[in-house]
Amino acid sequence: MATSHPIKPLYILFKKELMSYFNSPIAYIFIAIFLIVGNWLFFNFFFLNAQASLRSYFSILPWIFLFLAPSLTMRLWSEEKKSGTVEFLLTLPISNWQIVLAKFFSVLVFLIITLLLSLSLPITVARLGHLDLGPVVGGYLGAILLGGAYLALGLFISSLTKNQIIAFISSLVAAFVLFVIGADFITIGLPNGLALILKHLSLGSHFDNIARGVIDTKDLVYYFSFIFLFLWLNVKVIEGRKWQ
Repeated sequence: MATSHPIKPLYILFKKELMSYFNSPIAYIFIAIFLIVGNWLFFNFFFLNAQASLRSYFSILPWIFLFLAPSLTMRLWSEEKKSGTVEFLLTLPISNWQIVLAKFFSVLVFLIITLLLSLSLPITVARLGHLDLGPVVGGYLGAILLGGAYLALGLFISSLTKNQIIAFISSLVAAFVLFVIGADFITIGLPNGLALILKHLSLGSHFDNIARGVIDTKDLVYYFSFIFLFLWLNVKVIEGRKWQ
């Protein structure tokens, strides 16, 4: 049941979900792992290539997100169902869409905050040489969109099970498949038509386009459509009350 002021309950639940990350060690462990692994891998490539570029960083970012995004979403529904608080949540005067959006935007904002902490990398590289800002802006935009896609997918999968480990592994596998299906090692030897379809469906192909600094409408539409689809599926699961 929706309220007359839909933004207020959405904001209250969003704030509660976001604060739950920072009220536990999970957030700080996640941020530390992200920054340590990302910086270590980047500077290994950076000093080998000796180029003022963040291309190598944005090439490894999807793989880091591949593990970290499911670790953020695995508990969002699974824990609520296991503890029994989901039934209370669904009796509140707030629509199913508002609940799903509050959970999604809270984890997305947390991911964006984490990503912003890596801005020291482009600042450092820019001081060491001439840094082309186009791919940097595209890389961060692509990372946010790809991260949002991973999170929407993980949130949906979390709604299907009470087990956090199952939610984590299932989200990781699904995200991995959707990321690589358009890769050259998959499409090579396939008929052109099928290869084009796989590239169009691939999370990785669209990320690569944006990370090069080429921000095309079709890539943005793809990510927004992908995120909407899995949020919509999440709402449908809630409406079915399939918590058994």
